[in-house]
Amino acid sequence: MSEKMKVKAINRGTVIDHITPGQGLKILNRLHLINDKIQVTVGLNLPSKHMGHKDIIKVEDWLFSMDEANELALLAPDATVNIIEDHKVASKMKVELPGRLTGIFPCPNPNCVSHSEPVDSSFSIHQAKDGVFMRCRYCESLFRKERFVGAP
Repeated sequence: MSEKMKVKAINRGTVIDHITPGQGLKILNRLHLINDKIQVTVGLNLPSKHMGHKDIIKVEDWLFSMDEANELALLAPDATVNIIEDHKVASKMKVELPGRLTGIFPCPNPNCVSHSEPVDSSFSIHQAKDGVFMRCRYCESLFRKERFVGAP
């Protein structure tokens, strides 16, 4: 017997598709999407023709900006962000690594001034052959992205 699970389509909002399996809950946590005011549907480890398996997140009544979409690139480099209007895809955004992230992650260096001064953390993002790195604006320490988001 073949059974198909159906997830309610959203009228207006954002669908984050093609999320690397296992990263969906991390994205929810990082974007602070878990609260009592935002309606969120999450699918974990779903079958995907393109990826084998994927996670997906639907956020009702929140239209992501390009900056918000690009913040996802560290956690889900192959994600597509679909803006939904009237139950239809109004626009699609392929995430790209931003040049800088501000106020998203604390600096792992306990001696960094960002821990003792009233400033938002700030990292420049660098992509190299051997991975993605983040350099703190204040202490100039260089960290692998996995230090912030873990391994996929």
